[in-house]
Amino acid sequence: MHMPMFDPMYFLFIAPGFLLSLWASYRVRTAFGHYSQVGTARGLSGAEAARQLLNDAGLNSVGIVETEGQLSDHYDPQLRRLALSHEVYHGRSVASIGVATHEAGHAIQHATNYGPLGLRSMLVPVAGIGSSLGYMVMAIGLFVHPWVFLIGVAIFSMTLLFQIVTLPVEFDASARAKQLVVDAGIILPQEREGMDKVLDAAALTYVAAAVSTLSVILYYLFRSGLLGGSRDDR
Repeated sequence: MHMPMFDPMYFLFIAPGFLLSLWASYRVRTAFGHYSQVGTARGLSGAEAARQLLNDAGLNSVGIVETEGQLSDHYDPQLRRLALSHEVYHGRSVASIGVATHEAGHAIQHATNYGPLGLRSMLVPVAGIGSSLGYMVMAIGLFVHPWVFLIGVAIFSMTLLFQIVTLPVEFDASARAKQLVVDAGIILPQEREGMDKVLDAAALTYVAAAVSTLSVILYYLFRSGLLGGSRDDR
């Protein structure tokens, strides 16, 4: 049985997503690393900047807490709170403000019933199943029966659907943050260039994830013979 990890075609298919992921990771590290050393004229911390955006939007009840991990920042729609990493919570840099206000953008999306955010929340359970069970069913299906394979593709595609829905959610949150921080006077217009670079780099990681998942699906479709390949070519 020819396992994908030993198949040169597998690496050919996943190479674009893998390289894009490396590039995105590099951009995040370098952009955040550089702009975490660049302060702002007003000197607010990430938590203070996020708090101001939330209060301006009438979301005084949304909490902001510190969480462990590096760049582990996220918005929890169930608890209605922002969880900011130590560096972002306390940092008084362009990078810290960018990340913190991006998460505040998610809270504002939630409060305004932004459609894609609600859809993404609904897809979380099936996405988790798809990423684990779907991959296994696809691999087994290649050697068992075409219908088993197609069921695996359908399950695994739930992960891709989740990642695709995530894209407008993340891009919109960043767009809101970029505009609101200037409108609120949190950063000056000329300081926004650094914030843009940090958030654009972070957004690229979501694109890379979707491309990587799509690449895996295309590989298995190719191996099944449904995408120009042959089942005998295993």
